[in-house]
Amino acid sequence: MIDIWLEQRREGVEQDEAGIRGFVDGVLDGSVSPAQIGAWLAFVMTGGMTAAETVLLTKAMTDSGTTLAWPGIVGPFVDKHSTGGVGDKVSLILAPLWASLGKKVPMLSGRGLGITGGTLDKLEAIAGYRTDLSQQELHEVLADAGCFITGQTPDIAPADRILYATRNETGTVPSIPLITASILSKKLVAGLDSLVLDVKYGSGAFMKNKQDAQALAESLVEVGKGAGCDTSAVLTDMSQPLGHAVGNALEVEESIATLEGNGPEDLVDLVVQLSGLGEVAREQLQSGAALPYWQRLVKAQGGDLEQALRGAGCEQVEVKASATGVVKRCDAEGIGRAAFRLGAGRQRAEDSVHHGVGVRAVAKVGTTVQAGDVIAEVFHCGNGLDEALNLIERSYRIG
Repeated sequence: MIDIWLEQRREGVEQDEAGIRGFVDGVLDGSVSPAQIGAWLAFVMTGGMTAAETVLLTKAMTDSGTTLAWPGIVGPFVDKHSTGGVGDKVSLILAPLWASLGKKVPMLSGRGLGITGGTLDKLEAIAGYRTDLSQQELHEVLADAGCFITGQTPDIAPADRILYATRNETGTVPSIPLITASILSKKLVAGLDSLVLDVKYGSGAFMKNKQDAQALAESLVEVGKGAGCDTSAVLTDMSQPLGHAVGNALEVEESIATLEGNGPEDLVDLVVQLSGLGEVAREQLQSGAALPYWQRLVKAQGGDLEQALRGAGCEQVEVKASATGVVKRCDAEGIGRAAFRLGAGRQRAEDSVHHGVGVRAVAKVGTTVQAGDVIAEVFHCGNGLDEALNLIERSYRIG
């Protein structure tokens, strides 16, 4: 006999908390079979979920494992999540910026899977940087530095790990309610007062068009607020790389330059927008006042900024403009794929990344160049160079 929670999902009957928590509990204890999980996800994919159901699913997934608390530390506790994009190193800048302005930032992040590295891959370019801190260590770092950036341990939202693996196998990854619950469940475990979401669209993003990104942003904001967290979202265009650097160590270098007051304009503008603090945040970056908080964060998590970044010593090749004119196109996806071919990203979760390789997009859309000017710099260790150069050349259009 089919279980009532599965029958309700199939028939489009709105499920209550008992039904959704019963499903999530069954996923965890194994009483719900892989076939039943797949069927439930498929019914969500085709029939959707109401916002109220998605709130219940998010809460159940959040509560499926360890939740974090910060006794003795005064908030507000804030965090940011990005749906991912080429050259997106915002977290490395925004966390210490917020901390320098009195906020506490318990940031749980992940590694990349695809064309470029994730936040943890970038940070692990720093010698000694640890992303496996215990809860006690996290508490100590948050109290000392005002922020931390670490990995998600297996006991954080374990239901999401099982559901996400099944979504990959069943073609149900694009479901907006399931994306929403997955993202929020892994953020709300940190006891946040507020969360800002950077939802990207364009060639270098998961969402290729603005309409889909808008729908996801609206779902994330509604469900986040429904789960008790003050949530906001910003839509950002990922048709060209963010900043100039694409690649793990390269992005760390650009993040440090930004914290020193020398960041690319588009990167600074986005960090300021996401901070929610306007010109106060911009002045803080320009003055370098957030830099000591970055240094305290790195040191507290075992990193040594005095040592060379991992992967140092790569060879460098310049890509030059073939004509005089204005850069009309600097395609984020093409640049990202070039970095991937060099070794900056991973195809499978167990793959390693090369921290030093990548691309610096010197010229971006709107830049006037002369024939022979350098428009991009490629950092490589001998692998994938020819293919990367071809991808970069095809990514640019000068008109």
